[in-house]
Amino acid sequence: MLDRYARQLIDPPLNAVGRAIAARGIGADDVTLIGLALGLVAAAMIALGAPFLALIPLLASRIADGLDGAVARASRKTDFGGYLDIAADFLFYGAIPAAFVFADPVTNGAAGAFLLTSFYFNGTSFLGFAILAEKHGHKTSAQGQKSLYYSNGILEGTETIVFFVLLCLLPTYFAPLAYVFGALCFATAILRIYGAKQTYAD
Repeated sequence: MLDRYARQLIDPPLNAVGRAIAARGIGADDVTLIGLALGLVAAAMIALGAPFLALIPLLASRIADGLDGAVARASRKTDFGGYLDIAADFLFYGAIPAAFVFADPVTNGAAGAFLLTSFYFNGTSFLGFAILAEKHGHKTSAQGQKSLYYSNGILEGTETIVFFVLLCLLPTYFAPLAYVFGALCFATAILRIYGAKQTYAD
């Protein structure tokens, strides 16, 4: 819901840095993998009981996630790059909640399972919609220039990052926050499926 507004703020500086990175011969796929590695480091730190310190690699990983597209636009965009980016994103999005479960399985286990199920359902609705949009030749740039069709929803990347930051700042509230966010993920997926039915049912 907030991605289109966030992109207006962050795209200009990201594009400038992306051009500088591309000029040094660093590829977009390299930036994607660096971002994923930082995200997994953050997950490991959370699992080991250091969620506040994990904010540093977590936020750095999301900066890298924005930079890979900027580097690609400044050099060469590839279909594989877009595929690698979304695969890395989904792994990151799953790793952070899983890390909180590993940190305290008794307290966080049920809520973490609910949250990850909602992520799985929401991700499926997102990718399925992208396939339909590609099949019908539909395009959008509302969330910036993407390799896949990014359908909007109640929750998008910006909201998820804010949610992860809240989890790191308030780890003892993981369970209630996870239930609320998970419910909104389910709502997002259901609304996206409804939108697909309205657009592609015929």
